[in-house]
Amino acid sequence: MRGLGCPVKFDLSPGQAHDITKAHDLVDGLAADFVIADTAYDADHFREAIKAKHAEAVIPNNPSRSLRHPIDKALYKERHLVECCFNKLKHFRRIATRYEKTALSFLAMITIAAIAIWLR
Repeated sequence: MRGLGCPVKFDLSPGQAHDITKAHDLVDGLAADFVIADTAYDADHFREAIKAKHAEAVIPNNPSRSLRHPIDKALYKERHLVECCFNKLKHFRRIATRYEKTALSFLAMITIAAIAIWLR
């Protein structure tokens, strides 16, 4: 439980892009026993990348998936820490309302907010 609800690593993606486009970058370089994600991250290539890191993917199956993977429901309940992290970030008004016009300045504000969360 690295971070315990605090941001550990983040990256911006275009608003029209799928979440999984940045998933590989986010898990690169992080050592973990488990990778907990929601159904949007249920893709064979992502599961294989997690397995290559000797970690277990705790991702619910997409309803359209024909091959079902088992999931540890007790461990999946810990995903609320990710939602807590988003909640903490959105307490910063500049983040919640997206005042920044450019992606670079928005990323800088997220970095400042993340540092403030870790310093609490």
